[in-house]
Amino acid sequence: PRDRLGLARWLTAPENPLTARVAVNRLWSQCFGRGLVTTPDNFGLQGAWPSHPELLDWLAVEFVEGGWDVRAMLRRIVLSRAYRQSSRGPDDPHAQELYARGARHRLDAESIRDQALAVSGLLDRTVGGPSVYPYQPAGLWQEINNRPGLSRTYPAPALDQQHRRSMYTYWKRTLPPPTMQLFDAPNREVCTATRSRTNTPLQALALLHDPQFVEAARALAGRTLREGGERTQARLRFAFQLCTQRAPSRAELAQLQGLLEEERARYAADPEAARTALQVGLAPRDEQLPVVEHAAWFEVARVLLNLSEVVTRG
Repeated sequence: PRDRLGLARWLTAPENPLTARVAVNRLWSQCFGRGLVTTPDNFGLQGAWPSHPELLDWLAVEFVEGGWDVRAMLRRIVLSRAYRQSSRGPDDPHAQELYARGARHRLDAESIRDQALAVSGLLDRTVGGPSVYPYQPAGLWQEINNRPGLSRTYPAPALDQQHRRSMYTYWKRTLPPPTMQLFDAPNREVCTATRSRTNTPLQALALLHDPQFVEAARALAGRTLREGGERTQARLRFAFQLCTQRAPSRAELAQLQGLLEEERARYAADPEAARTALQVGLAPRDEQLPVVEHAAWFEVARVLLNLSEVVTRG
């Protein structure tokens, strides 16, 4: 039938391979940073030829026969040998093109924010509900909402809205969340099949100073002091492994311990600065933790969340 139901049936018909191929190619791109077809926005004659056409066809068939189960397909991809191999490998460009080594690419904007909240223990995993209004610099809406009847003030931040997953963030197309834009999130004015990935000093600045990440660092420091053990070395390993998913080397431990000792001395000489550093964010501070010690570990946590390895899948 020539209606929307007919179109939906045609798009998902088993004898129409295009939709499934496009879908699995995008899922592959999410995991590897690039698709089997490197032009995900163009599967026509002007697009790139798939590097592995038989693999693309097989994944598409599995996707359809599996009931279009996205989670199952992602699980199949990440458990594959291609995905699990090391990013270290031969320097041969052709070998790299053919996935002879693990993928390495920066995480998407939403994943970076959600990851920081997750490792700090702040992430609210509630599913569903209305959009929320996380931290945003004051005054931005006054430049945009200049029509009568529109609120020119960004809603006051509420504690129960600051730690929801990024997919629930309220999105104004004329003014996307600025931190998301720094990490190349599209503005949603048009459909975007492929995101650009840039590396700028502003991104490091946001990871160090944006209230969301500063609050996450404070919470990560508190979690480390509570759950990381009694010894400094054990706590450093705990925090480092939370952020990077690997154990630190001796040299890395030595650098972090040196930073911790410097910050302890600095905040011990200025306890008021320690209290000020721990006041960012709406989440309450654990008052049972010593202020100077908490502030010193807070600085270590800020460094960990700002590591290239933490915001890069590799």
